Formats: sequence, structure tokens, C-alpha cells
Amino acid sequence: MNRIQNAFARSDALLALSFTPIMVPLWQTALSFKGNTAKSLEDTARLFIQRQGVKADQPVFAFVNLMGTHMPYHPPRSYIEKFAPHVLADRSARSFLNQFNGDVYGWLAPLTGALDEAQKRTLDGMYDAEVAHQDAMVGQFFEQLRASGRLDNTLVIICADHGEHLGEKQYMGHSLSIYNELIRVPLIVRDPAGRFPTGSEVEGVVSTRRLFHTVLEAAGIANADEEALSLSHAVANRSEKDYVFAEAVPPQNVVNLMQKRQPQLVQDRGCDRIRRAVWMGQHKLIETEGEVELYDVLEDPTEDLNLSAIFPENVEVLQDCLQAFTSRSDAGTVLATSRASNFEDPEVRRRLEELGYLED
Repeated sequence: MNRIQNAFARSDALLALSFTPIMVPLWQTALSFKGNTAKSLEDTARLFIQRQGVKADQPVFAFVNLMGTHMPYHPPRSYIEKFAPHVLADRSARSFLNQFNGDVYGWLAPLTGALDEAQKRTLDGMYDAEVAHQDAMVGQFFEQLRASGRLDNTLVIICADHGEHLGEKQYMGHSLSIYNELIRVPLIVRDPAGRFPTGSEVEGVVSTRRLFHTVLEAAGIANADEEALSLSHAVANRSEKDYVFAEAVPPQNVVNLMQKRQPQLVQDRGCDRIRRAVWMGQHKLIETEGEVELYDVLEDPTEDLNLSAIFPENVEVLQDCLQAFTSRSDAGTVLATSRASNFEDPEVRRRLEELGYLED
């Protein structure tokens, strides 16, 4: 779930999951596992401001993928002092953090028990410190563009590809879950052309898939179908109600490692199973190979109360929506989208209207 809003938040990537945990320490030490956020932003600012090798009337597109908020957590001391000062004063907190930072497997696998209050406080504080540090660097980047006069001629989209579990529901990282901690991400658009009016906010769900169509529209190269999916319409049409789909496919290297170390945990938590979700109105349905969960994402954003037994008809209708979409996928894989293509089953539509998901 995303909101277009005037606030900054992190952006990171799933690149880390393409490496086995054995390789992570080498990658982190020798090749800078998290990359170099400051240099990436400086290079991008130089491209926009100096425009070397770029014609005067030629537009420039840049995608900057920042990974500073990934584990392990090593923010500058000044940010620890602000967001996790107890870590500097508490030896046990430092010991836990050091152990956590060195336990690559622990970044991936579900917990066998809940974190205690002190451990949770340490991870939350260090994560916040990393986010704030990256926030500050991005702020400096925008200040460079503003001072040069380039910012007022630049469409800016800030988004995250996923969130992060820090012990919620006994999950860690971003490998296996499809709960809001991972799926509900910040989305900010600043558009000098006025397609996204300053201060406007969209409360409903939209899909990050539609960023592709939004950029094409802004560049003036979208066809009619692509233009219809631009997020600018989500702002203009506040009554819009869409199905939004998502899928979580467990990384096979993570599953293989868990099978070797904790095979029972894989079975108990369904770590090797694909999870799919559909949002409609205030409800979100999660389906994991026959097992279902239903949540009221407006009243219960942390998804603590499973309503599937209370509202079985809602479950059935949303399952029909999910099935209608997945059946149209050639490979049987769901990609995050905004609406099931050509999904006009009259009976399902009638039931959606009766349940209040659709309006005439």
C-alpha cells in the first residue's frame, strides 16, 4: 500500500538476496555491500547540473538505487546518539547489535521466538538512525539541485521497493512476508508540471507498478493504455477504487539454507510457499497455498486481527478476484498491478458491490 505524500522515506533494493550468506561478508568488506550513497547522489547531481555530453534541449532520466538502510547497521555516531543513545551506554545492547550485524542468516530466517523489549528497541533505533542518515544525504542532493535551478524542472519520484521486518510477527528482513511491514511503502512525487498538485495526498491503495506508466506519461511517450495507468489519475480521481495485487516468492537460496539449518521452521512457517495478496476497499486478503488471512487495513494496519472466520463471504469474493487475475498470467506468476486485465465477471462484480468494495 502506498501513499503519495509530502514526506521523505527510504529507498532500498532486493539486490542483497541474490547472494548467499556465505558470500555476504566478502561482498560487504571488499566491494561495499551497501554501495556508496554519498557518491551515487553526487554523481547524479553532477549529471543533472553540469549535463556534460547532453544537448541543451535533451531530457535526462536517472534511477538512483540507495541501499544504506540494509543490514548490517553501522550509522554515524551522531545518528546513534539521536536515535539509539542507549546503544552507546549499554554494553549488552552493543553485544546484541554486534552479534546481529554478524549473523547474516539471522537477517533472513524467521525467529523461533519474539525479540525481547531491549532487543527490539536496539534494532528499531539503529534502523531509524540509518534511515535518518540516508534522509540527510538525499536532502543535500535536493539542495544541490535547488541551488542550481534544476529542481524546478525535474520530476522527482521517491519510493521504496519494500519495507523491513524487525521482529514483527517473528519475521526479519524482507525475504518471506507479504505483511504491511514489507508491502506498504512510502511514495512521494514532486512534479513541476502540475500533474501532482502540491500537498495532494492519496489515501487509497495504488501499485508501484504504475510508476513505469507515470514516467512514460511524463516523458510524453505513453500510449493510451499506459497513460490510463499513470498515477496522476489516482490524484485526479479520488473516488477511484482498484484491485491491487502483490506476490512474494521466497528466494530459493534462502529456502535452501533454511532447509539445511531449520527444516522444521520452513514447514511450520511456510517459508517455501508463495504468498499472494489482493487489496480492495478497506480489506486485504493474503493467500498462502490455500491458507487465507483477511485484514481491515484501515482499522488494523499492523494486521493483528485475522477476520477470515468472521467475514467468510468477503474472503470468498477476494479469492475470486485473486484467482481471476492469476489465471490470466501466462506463467502463473502475479505481478503487482492496479486492476485485473479485462476482469468483468458480472457475478463477482455484483458481490463486490454488495460488500461495498465497488460503487456505481
